[in-house]
Amino acid sequence: MNRPLHRRTGFEVELLAPRGASRRSLALELAERCGGRVEPVWHHDSEPSLVPGLGRFLHLTQGFRVLRGTGEPVCTLVDDVTILSDLDPRVSPVPGWHRVLTDDPRLLRLLAEHSDPGSSQPTVLDNVAALWRVGVQRHGDVYRLDDAGGATIALAAPQGGERERPCEIVTPPLTIDHGIALEELLGPARELGFTVPAEAAVHLHLDGAPFREATSLANVIRLFGHWRETLRTLLSTNPACRRLAPLPEELVRAADRAGSYGELQRAAGHGGLTKFFDVNLTQLFSDTPVRDTIEVRILPGAVHADAILKNAGLIERLLERCLDPTPLPAPPQDPAAAEQELLQLADAVGRHTPIG
Repeated sequence: MNRPLHRRTGFEVELLAPRGASRRSLALELAERCGGRVEPVWHHDSEPSLVPGLGRFLHLTQGFRVLRGTGEPVCTLVDDVTILSDLDPRVSPVPGWHRVLTDDPRLLRLLAEHSDPGSSQPTVLDNVAALWRVGVQRHGDVYRLDDAGGATIALAAPQGGERERPCEIVTPPLTIDHGIALEELLGPARELGFTVPAEAAVHLHLDGAPFREATSLANVIRLFGHWRETLRTLLSTNPACRRLAPLPEELVRAADRAGSYGELQRAAGHGGLTKFFDVNLTQLFSDTPVRDTIEVRILPGAVHADAILKNAGLIERLLERCLDPTPLPAPPQDPAAAEQELLQLADAVGRHTPIG
């Protein structure tokens, strides 16, 4: 039996809809079951560009927020560009599915603010076009918005290749009954035939504030730096999962030196820290965090709450240990001994009342 979680935690669970269904299908089902409603939303991400000299396109894709009748959020369902293997890129776009593309993050935010995520592809750029006092041009199956000088602002293009099937369930922060809340989402998903895609992961978001103190932050860095392989073995991290990497060596060395918060922050910058590591620490080093959390990204994909809670419980207890100012020890060289020691560290924390 899994131990209950104690910390305020948000979950991101990557699933795949069966052919003929979509993340909208799950949103409508969840809303019906709770007597709520569905609101379309934009999801921000990026994708490789086929345009010479342009490394990537920034894009908005269609997502759905599920709300209870009281207006309380249930979850948000969005695309995940890392899910590829189970999709057929030859499949033609499904009517009603499209994306908005640009090459400037400032334009992306403006597009998200002024474009209706529930509008159709032919009209989705109209509100932004009004800001520039220009018209939207159609080129085949793509709608293009250029400024008065001819520079392209945005494109609205069909969303083909079964991109409506990836479904990342993003929960609000959960404080109690984490398993009940997850099963409220995953049970209907299983009934509709949703499965775990080849590249799937589960991400945990925990409040970042307790880990901003230098000794706690250094311990978190030691945990995911020195114990990386042990953690991945114990959690059964998906080897096909994309956008994972070991923490920068410069940052781990700074943690070993028991550097100040400022030293750790500089090491993170010099080491090229981004969100796409085994653990996302970027918000802990930001003076103006968008979402003040520590994000653990190495849990394997799952479609049952029990499997998620088992791994989340281990992470929670190890993070509790990181709040102890005593430096986290280095792992034994023997992998089996390292696994045993890490479990013992977690179990020792689990015998006490968690902090926070």
